[in-house]
Amino acid sequence: MASIELAYYGHSCFEISTNEVSLLFDPFITPNPQARYIDVNSLSPNYILISHGHQDHVADVGHIYQNSRATIISNYEIVNWFFGQGIDQADGIQMNHGGKLTLPFGTVKYVNAVHSSNMPDGAYGGNPGGFVVEVGGKTIYFAGDTALTWDMKLIPMSYQLDLAILPIGDHFTMGVDDAVIASQFIECDKIVGCHYDTFPPIALNRDEAINKFAAASKELIFLEVGERFSV
Repeated sequence: MASIELAYYGHSCFEISTNEVSLLFDPFITPNPQARYIDVNSLSPNYILISHGHQDHVADVGHIYQNSRATIISNYEIVNWFFGQGIDQADGIQMNHGGKLTLPFGTVKYVNAVHSSNMPDGAYGGNPGGFVVEVGGKTIYFAGDTALTWDMKLIPMSYQLDLAILPIGDHFTMGVDDAVIASQFIECDKIVGCHYDTFPPIALNRDEAINKFAAASKELIFLEVGERFSV
């Protein structure tokens, strides 16, 4: 089984890497003051996975793509939009909900999320989603921006999750209480929190959040920006 590392670059931006592959999710780094110590030019992923089109999830896609020529994976509308921004058509994979890719490193499935989605210029960004990724012998759910949704119950029917990355900041996504329920729906005991503290409306009491997850026999993990975690 490959060694897998999860790196946190602030807000909802994560990198999952093994010795063979690097997957970068929702890169929002240079506009985020909390991520000012992260050198975007040092990132060279093989794949960039985009959950939806909002600026705080796509801001650095173009720049990182130019440095890495990473393959961009998202819904049909988002990938088409990036084609219009100069991304080579050979470097984009268009998906839609329920679709599953088999790639050299494993699989990627695009699953439902309840949110909204438009591109930075106001163009339609399709429907938002999340990803279930099988890589290096592990299965990880990246929920993207979402409310609590009954569809999460579908995930453990097909996957046994080793880790889930859930938004917990409330206001724009589900908050801690609903994220605890989500962890039960997906039958995952180890949760990494995201989409909190970046903006005033999503400020969070970390101790309270940890205690709420612990009361449900779940582990909530907070990573500092730049921190790496072995999955």
